[in-house]
Amino acid sequence: MKRNSEFLILSIFFALFVLFLYGPMFIIFLLSFQGPEGGLTFPMNGVSTHWFEKLVQGMGTVDIAAALERSAYLGFWVTLITVVFSVLAGLAFRKNLKGANIIFYTAIASLIMPSIIVSLGIGLEFRLLDNAIKWILAAMNMTETLESYGTSLGLYTSALGAHLSWTLPFGLLVMFAVFNRFNPAYEEAARDLRATPWQTFRYVVLPLISSSVIGVGMFGFTLSWDEIARTSQAIGDVNTLPLELQGLTTTVTDPSIYALGTATSAISLAVMACAMLVAKWINKKQFKATS
Repeated sequence: MKRNSEFLILSIFFALFVLFLYGPMFIIFLLSFQGPEGGLTFPMNGVSTHWFEKLVQGMGTVDIAAALERSAYLGFWVTLITVVFSVLAGLAFRKNLKGANIIFYTAIASLIMPSIIVSLGIGLEFRLLDNAIKWILAAMNMTETLESYGTSLGLYTSALGAHLSWTLPFGLLVMFAVFNRFNPAYEEAARDLRATPWQTFRYVVLPLISSSVIGVGMFGFTLSWDEIARTSQAIGDVNTLPLELQGLTTTVTDPSIYALGTATSAISLAVMACAMLVAKWINKKQFKATS
């Protein structure tokens, strides 16, 4: 069957789009496997895992392992909170919730705000909180506590809030879409069988939305794992892995930075693959149960 000219033009456009979107990533992957004499550009000088070995050994004064650990822990808590609150909000918005529109638009507003502005605002809020805490400690004559007090800015305070301002709106949008097409007849059938609200959710609702819940979790982790702008002014005295990677771009002049980028991308891809495998396993299990 002959293809018409429109199909050919669209195919070329799509191929160029994919190349533009994923080409830089594959170039970084390729350059990270250069030999010991390799540089930051083509042509490649040999093929080896030398730069990954150098990455494992450490990169000077930057503690990559500690930054990776911080990002992983932060991503875990962001994922957990995003999933729990997104599901709860999806359930709540099915009812005639007072002020639902205000809550919805307030949550979604952070998506249209420039990320750096959100980060600056959160950082300013916590610095004002620091001033208030110090004033209270001084008023109470708690001199020792005041002298030892640093800042409330940190990984699990301001940085966590900054990441949630990015991940929660996505989670809410996904769960709203899921519950918008959810058939309430399943819940009515469970209630007719005298199931409690918790049993209805645990054995009926949750299995039916489990794939979407996993998708929200995947979104939460990957968005947190890669976030820079919202973290930059709200992290405090430590850095996450993306911030360390951004800082290294101005100081590192060998392919070890490409090896680091490849490693972090591999973790993101592994999380996505695991999420899809779990979702596929759940769907298969549900199909067997209903067949």
